[in-house]
Amino acid sequence: MYVKKIVPTLNCGLDLVGEVLYGKWKIRILWFIHQGHLRPSELQRKIPDITRRVLNVQLKEMEDHELVTKTIYPVMPPKVEYTLTDFGQTLIPLIGAIGLWGDEHQDRLRRVILKHNAIAAGKPENAELV
Repeated sequence: MYVKKIVPTLNCGLDLVGEVLYGKWKIRILWFIHQGHLRPSELQRKIPDITRRVLNVQLKEMEDHELVTKTIYPVMPPKVEYTLTDFGQTLIPLIGAIGLWGDEHQDRLRRVILKHNAIAAGKPENAELV
């Protein structure tokens, strides 16, 4: 397993939250587990861009941070399910609020993200069209 070489700075609540939720897919994974998609294959169908390896790494990190619990059922083939802990459940209202903010500002966010991507790709002439 990957171990960070630099000790994280944990001086305030934002540092702590960032350390626990840092990862491209963690917020979406937590939301989908909350919605009842408990198996890794279900989560991968809900987030098709995630690789199985990244999904497993982020689930393991969230398990280590006590946001989810992993249950392995003794059947063949093994069945694995993830559920939110009580601690993980406390994030759901925050994730919902972030989602609402994104919905309210989706046009502006989409525009600035596409503009930034066009500039980063070296196509500034396309940035004005977005």
